[in-house]
Amino acid sequence: MRALLILLGVITLMTNAAAGQPLPPAELPSHPTLPDPLVMQDGTRVASAAEWRQARRPELLELFETYVYGRVPQGPAYDSQTPLAHRVLFEDRRAFDGIGTLREVELMIGSPDWPKIYLLIATPNDVPRAPCFVGMNFAGNHQLTDDPRVRLPDGWMPDRHPGVVGNRATDAGRGGQADDWPLAEIVRRGYAVAAFYCGDIQPDRPGVREGMRATLAADGEADPTETATVMWWAWGIQQAVDYLRTDPAIDPDRIAVVGHSRLGKTALLAGALDERIALTVANQAGCGGSGPSRHDDPKAETVKIITEKFPHWFAGNFTKFGDDPSRLPVDQNCLVAMCAPRPVLFTAAADDLWANPSGQFEVLQAASPTYELLGVDGLKADAMPAADAPLLGDGRLGYWIRSGKHAMTPDDWKIYMDFADRWLK
Repeated sequence: MRALLILLGVITLMTNAAAGQPLPPAELPSHPTLPDPLVMQDGTRVASAAEWRQARRPELLELFETYVYGRVPQGPAYDSQTPLAHRVLFEDRRAFDGIGTLREVELMIGSPDWPKIYLLIATPNDVPRAPCFVGMNFAGNHQLTDDPRVRLPDGWMPDRHPGVVGNRATDAGRGGQADDWPLAEIVRRGYAVAAFYCGDIQPDRPGVREGMRATLAADGEADPTETATVMWWAWGIQQAVDYLRTDPAIDPDRIAVVGHSRLGKTALLAGALDERIALTVANQAGCGGSGPSRHDDPKAETVKIITEKFPHWFAGNFTKFGDDPSRLPVDQNCLVAMCAPRPVLFTAAADDLWANPSGQFEVLQAASPTYELLGVDGLKADAMPAADAPLLGDGRLGYWIRSGKHAMTPDDWKIYMDFADRWLK
């Protein structure tokens, strides 16, 4: 009876939201501390794994859709019986000095005129059905390698990246961000890796309806719960997972999602949404990602700043919490809790105070009770570790703060793989 009453409360909340009747942000109660993932909106405490899965987790999803990221897109669904259409653009079985295979695959989502995803995949030749990292890159697959066969993106991209001229990719950018994705070393460690340009789904600019945002039906920018860019990107990760689960070189049960900065926000959201993802890595993802919305750190990014600077990343409702994030009914610890009991790793940098390293640690601490409810260990540390002393092995929530600045580096990838060795091998 208790579980039924909780479920009825969730149905009521979701029905009201579907009818356009969620509470306006200004009418939500204030919660100065991080919300408890195990307390329902009506104040009822979740007491079992069944209540979590049947009631609280769906409620949290609804709240994140309504107040933070916008609605989950409802595009085509694919599975082993209805696989995602694709074609191989090239394949080299003797890549990386012969130890791996490199190929690029065009994924065709929906009708032929829809935007395509171009997935660059590297796999080890000596590991059957390898575990695989999947994620988005900032400026095209050609930035990850100097291989001339890798396709240049033909859409808009920010001009701050190597070789971008007039907001278009050029050959001069080939290999320009190879350190961000050290493909050969990942393959040597026994992992596959799959990456694609975030602009394949939605270019990173405000005020323009393009990519999937222009393809699938939407209610318009005036709708405060319209699907925002980070949600579109997370949906794009799910499309890549649809394909990777059919790839005979990859283990469908050992797929990990990874991302840096705004794409780290994307990785965490994708891991929370998609329970097929076995492990999540969010690298220096900051506010709206691995960092809390509620904090009093003057050196860290805030909801107000991020929504003013990057309004397209989040739903319109999120901007309304800029002056008072305590009214948010969720925070990022709830997003981590939605990943439970699957492993999650947060990685930070000591000089990247904008991304709030200490706040990221607190987010993991506040998510741990959900892991414990589900019968596994969360974060097994009471205090934030020193730089370059990773917490990787004891619980399913890991943390690493390295010396240095905001970046995704080969040293970070070593930690990703060390963490994955513990949980995916």
